[in-house]
Amino acid sequence: MTGFGRGSASADAFSVTVELKTVNNRFLDVALKLGPDLQAMENVIKRTITDRLSRGRVEVNIQYDRSAEIKYELNRPMISGFLAAMKEMQEEFSLAGEPDLNVVARLPNVLTPKKEEIDPSFIVGVETALVAALDDLEEMRGKEGSMLKDELEARLGEIENRLPPIIAESASVGEEYQQRLTKRITEMLAKSNTQIELDRARLAQEIAYIADRSDISEEIARLTTHIQHFRQIMSEDKEVGKRLDFLTQELNREANTITSKTNNMTVKENALQIKSEIEKIREQVQNVE
Repeated sequence: MTGFGRGSASADAFSVTVELKTVNNRFLDVALKLGPDLQAMENVIKRTITDRLSRGRVEVNIQYDRSAEIKYELNRPMISGFLAAMKEMQEEFSLAGEPDLNVVARLPNVLTPKKEEIDPSFIVGVETALVAALDDLEEMRGKEGSMLKDELEARLGEIENRLPPIIAESASVGEEYQQRLTKRITEMLAKSNTQIELDRARLAQEIAYIADRSDISEEIARLTTHIQHFRQIMSEDKEVGKRLDFLTQELNREANTITSKTNNMTVKENALQIKSEIEKIREQVQNVE
């Protein structure tokens, strides 16, 4: 589910802001880039996020400012080598002058920030800002989830509205096959010069066989059960997205079977409309965690 959350924390020696942006994804994917100061916190940050979220791509942006004094280390081998080279140049070419401090200080990487242990209060500040960002994100996603639930409920209602015409027509499938098959056989016999008596018992057997293969009552029952189960899962609070995704596939399977089992136009038209609603459900379910 898409969403955005921001959280901040500050103290005398630092200020930190965490921003979280989520987009749809079938699984949880945390995109996290940390500077050298926060590398040690990578596992803690990811674990905190995975404890709260289960699906989606999460982009994490951490901005911070530390006001504590920064200590530098001298790159002594570089300075020694530079001074030795300057002295050699002076002696070899008879040059006057002494190395200037400003020149030495401008050498690349001659001064590097001294690596120090992260202050525990700063670690707590990052964690506090991250939790606040997750709270903000979940509040936004909760509002979107409520609207999404209403839309999914409307789609399920539309599917249910399409079932009564299918049920009504499915009861006459056997009679339709009997009329169609009898008509074709009668027409074939009328064109033939031979006198062949129609075996009514055999015809009834064939019709019963075809009608049984075309029976969609089980598919309708399973479709109704899946809809009820779908609603039940939607009423739960935690990790429903993957289960709804699976149920959507099952709904589509039953709709496809209904479409393929009969040539009745009323059934086909309503089944195709059901498939259209299921496809819309499938797109929205990707947003559900």
